Amino acid sequence: MSVLSSWRLRLLSLLDTLGTVRAVAETLHLSASTVSQQLAVLEAETRCTLLERTGRRVRLTPAGLLLARRGREILDQMAEAESELRALNDEPIGTVRLGVFQSAIYTLAVPTATRLAATHPHLHLELIESEPHESGPALRAGEADVIVTTTDYSGLEWGADLEIIPLGIDTIVLVLPRGHPLTRRTTVNLAACAEETWAVDRPRSYMADLTTRLCRESGFEPRVACRFSNTLMLLHHVESCRSIALLPALAVTPAHDVVTRELSTPVHRNITIVVRRGATQRAAVNAVVAALRDHPVIPALAAPNQRLGREQG
Repeated sequence: MSVLSSWRLRLLSLLDTLGTVRAVAETLHLSASTVSQQLAVLEAETRCTLLERTGRRVRLTPAGLLLARRGREILDQMAEAESELRALNDEPIGTVRLGVFQSAIYTLAVPTATRLAATHPHLHLELIESEPHESGPALRAGEADVIVTTTDYSGLEWGADLEIIPLGIDTIVLVLPRGHPLTRRTTVNLAACAEETWAVDRPRSYMADLTTRLCRESGFEPRVACRFSNTLMLLHHVESCRSIALLPALAVTPAHDVVTRELSTPVHRNITIVVRRGATQRAAVNAVVAALRDHPVIPALAAPNQRLGREQG
């Protein structure tokens, strides 16, 4: 058997994650024919049938699935070996890609990057905005090395190939324009918001799905005025257009003239660090995980298990 190409192993692993040759090609800015040719070369190198055609698509054979998943382990081990060779004194070195949802970028990720730049100058931390429905697949595909996400997102299976490290608890709050009648209450029953106009995240995102579900559980369908993926734009809409919104407490900045209230039935999300199993053996990844856990006090982020709320499913 020929020596396996790490590049072609990555293509196969991406195909396992993304499902189609076209999606792999778009992710890597290649043509679909180039991806197909490289996968054919990998079949020749392994002398195994890795793909089978079903209609106009291809799917991985049992051998292909095995190699794709072993390939991710091999790629992680190669990155670890390269790091060790470049830094025999165990100094974290190289690039670590950190995927973080938007509300934690300025409160958690940027301060972490600043501290790491001072303590580990040979480590380069690349920050990637990645919402919960995006970051899990990115981690499995090797497009991120560490992610900060919520395990309450039901759209991803958290299997044995991933290591989950609790980071904190973030409260979901109702965001109101200053002077709104509901600001007179200390907590708000969501049923009182049935006639309100809502500012909501983009469709099929974690917060959009959560907002719709909680409103329906309270007996109404939210009347949506805008859908923005940018939380600063959502906050500005609440402030200027008198809409209301449900947002994580981490997302609400003092720069906007809004008021937050907790719900009468508290809702929280569990914030976690997730890495591929064994990745923390890399000095660089381990340094990033340690820096994320050793963060200064963030008022909106309680310690794990400090607050009790209902599970998000």
